[in-house]
Amino acid sequence: MQGTSQQSERLIANMFVKTVMPEDGKTMMKGKVVLKKKNVLDVNDIGASVLDGVHELFGQNISFQLISASHPESEGKLRGKVGNPTILEDWSTTTQLSVKDLEYGVKFEWNAEIGLPGALVVKNNHHSEFFLKTLTLEDVPDYGQIHFVCNSWVYPSKRYEKERVFFSNKAYLPSETPELILPYRQEELIILRGNGSGELQEWDRVYDYAFYNDLGDPDNERPVLGGSSEYPYPRRGRTGRPPTETDPKTESRLPLLRSLDIYVPKDERFTQLKLSDFLGYGFKSIFQFLVSEVQALDTTYDEFDSFDDVFKTYGGGISLLKNPLLEKIRKSIPFELLKDFSQTDGEGLAKLPLPKVIEEDKSAWRTDEEFAREMLAGVNPIGIRLLKEFPPTSKLDFKVYDNQNSSIKPSHIEANLDGLNIEEAIKANKLFILDHHDSLMPYVRLINATSTKIYATRTLLFLQKDGTLKPLVIELSLPHPQGNQFGAVNKVYTPAEHGVEGSIWQLAKAYVAVNDSGVHQLISHWLNTHCVIEPFVIATNRQLSVLHPIHKLLHPHFRDTMNINAFARQILINGGGILEQTVFPGRYAMELSSVIYKDWVFPDQALPVDLVKRGMAIEDSSSPHGLRLLIEDYPYAVDGLEIWFAIKTWVNDYCRFYYKSDEMVHNDTELQSWWKEVREEGHGDKKNETWWPEMHTFQDLADSCTTIIWSASALHAAVNFGQYAYAGFLPNRPTLSRRLMPEPNTPEYDELKENPDGVFLKTITAQLQALIGVSLIELLSRHTSDEVYLGQRESQEWTKDSVPLEAFEMFGKKLMNIEERIVKRNNDETLKNRVGPVKIPYTLLYPSSKEGLTGMGIPNSVST
Repeated sequence: MQGTSQQSERLIANMFVKTVMPEDGKTMMKGKVVLKKKNVLDVNDIGASVLDGVHELFGQNISFQLISASHPESEGKLRGKVGNPTILEDWSTTTQLSVKDLEYGVKFEWNAEIGLPGALVVKNNHHSEFFLKTLTLEDVPDYGQIHFVCNSWVYPSKRYEKERVFFSNKAYLPSETPELILPYRQEELIILRGNGSGELQEWDRVYDYAFYNDLGDPDNERPVLGGSSEYPYPRRGRTGRPPTETDPKTESRLPLLRSLDIYVPKDERFTQLKLSDFLGYGFKSIFQFLVSEVQALDTTYDEFDSFDDVFKTYGGGISLLKNPLLEKIRKSIPFELLKDFSQTDGEGLAKLPLPKVIEEDKSAWRTDEEFAREMLAGVNPIGIRLLKEFPPTSKLDFKVYDNQNSSIKPSHIEANLDGLNIEEAIKANKLFILDHHDSLMPYVRLINATSTKIYATRTLLFLQKDGTLKPLVIELSLPHPQGNQFGAVNKVYTPAEHGVEGSIWQLAKAYVAVNDSGVHQLISHWLNTHCVIEPFVIATNRQLSVLHPIHKLLHPHFRDTMNINAFARQILINGGGILEQTVFPGRYAMELSSVIYKDWVFPDQALPVDLVKRGMAIEDSSSPHGLRLLIEDYPYAVDGLEIWFAIKTWVNDYCRFYYKSDEMVHNDTELQSWWKEVREEGHGDKKNETWWPEMHTFQDLADSCTTIIWSASALHAAVNFGQYAYAGFLPNRPTLSRRLMPEPNTPEYDELKENPDGVFLKTITAQLQALIGVSLIELLSRHTSDEVYLGQRESQEWTKDSVPLEAFEMFGKKLMNIEERIVKRNNDETLKNRVGPVKIPYTLLYPSSKEGLTGMGIPNSVST
């Protein structure tokens, strides 16, 4: 995927140009244009190529003009001279609809007055848009080969107030830009910023900010996220849709069936190939879009009666025609849309692949060892931290919540500390905690007033001599029934294997897993990757020219992020959407993520900082990378640190080529405007925080870019692409609970004695919600066929500068070496946390992958 020639088969069309014989002193330069035509996916414009062919007959064509970087338009004017137009010929000879690249040969008239081409004007007089990938000039006199890497949709010229201009692949700081190209550079940024008003259309190229005020509608009111101290939030891309009639602060929403039409700049949309993959897999999960139907369903039939019923979900399918719930869904949509996942008899639905967590052993997921191991190597390995005080204490406001400290006593755990007392275990860094108490307790009463029933939880674990963690105790907490001012009601549960005590322990672990699943999806995944990265995408396009070296560095790490986030706002995180239907906070989900965003700190997103802050590592100059892990076999951290420092080295090498001093960073006008906008607009609710780097030094720049790239690539990969492997089997990672813990001397307790598996399944996520959730994470866990991974670029000619290209090649080689070491570690049987009882090797930070549901691979960007 590193070069255009490697991406697809090309259709070659021999072209000629409509030009007169060149005058004396002029030559004809050969070049090639690579583009994609609008294709069959654009169902609203199926005749696009036919109409474009008609336009060709009447002289309405596509033209290219070179802009000189060395010769002015006229004496005294600081704009590059614009050459004569070259017309793209024989468009109509390749009218078949295709997602493949088309390559055209072109010739440009050149003379000494053009000199060095630095930019390119493209005019599209056709009926429809096309995707311009590259234009390459093969032999410019005195300059050799010059590449224009465009990667942009070009709409008909009538859609633009200014002509489309593209630049050669040479990077320039603003102060070093050829002065004849500088006006074009500045004008392009003005266009991308827009004027801040009006509803944006598909051909608009505007990047602008808005609050998350489009998640609700009159039937599903939700608070506006962003712009207030009560509900701070990162900004999202502006669409300019009008407000609702009932609330001027709330933006109107698109109808569900028009979800794919939500505005994002066209260049931020999925590629045609990815959209095809995405829709193909989406049809398999089509019923998840029918949220309104789900809300009206009778849940009488909505239960897994046994684990055998759960296992039948994989491979055998759920009967459409025999299940009243799914039959109602089936009738709501055209049945032909279900053909890709129906059985041959037309009755099968949700024929899901077998999740890896139950491939080798159908019960290993229930062990305490696996429960603890997944805190280090599962889909949410960033929640566990070192326990530094006993018993754990709360930071919630005592005036509001009274005593929220833990009720765990030494007698609960000291028998399982390998002969140590608690003070000795803490001093030896042997005690760890997964703490979902303070973040959830303010919402427990609200959530439990619905059909969902949860606890705030604390889980303590002990580091054993073999490097594995042993669960010691789980504390389940509820707000006092008489009011928050009376504190918490805590109950403590310790491990048991048999009888009703063993069943209660399994339920206690399930309540912890429910909390961790919700926090993972809302915070670790959505907030800390998708949501916080979008403002960087917007600010980069508004303030850093495509000529800017930092734009070239970061751009691959923003691919598809605005598109997937916009899609999420339409059907996933919106009021009454899939997330609210399937994850325990329900209607409070996004509000909860806003409250947790209050504690978001940009520098803390750096992996080494995060590990030290959580007490999982300490600074140690004698250790690799200057850090020593307190759990040596911590797969996420071990692999992650290698990836982190590979990224850091690459970023440092790249940035040092352009910035020779701190002064150059400080004096870069575009860079300073970018960083100011990130802080004051994109993350505007955090603009007064003192922890923001000043962006006055080289180290400020390198560290910030490393953190952005890490968050968009490796962190997202670690929390996303293992979802189906672990959470595809819902009992292992249930997303909500519907009952509280059975109490002795109650019918529920007696039922637990008689049918522990039945009670377990009636407590966790119900059948229909499980199918919706599993179908969603199967879609999100897949790599599409056009994925671009860390260490790769879509084009080999992404920059003309040889030193950065060499540094990037070294970065790729480092990642390949890391892959070899990951495989070696996974084969080391002494590292028990790498594979675990469920026999899943830790590959979530293995950089490369093939297409599909692989459980490995680090894409460049938050793209799913």
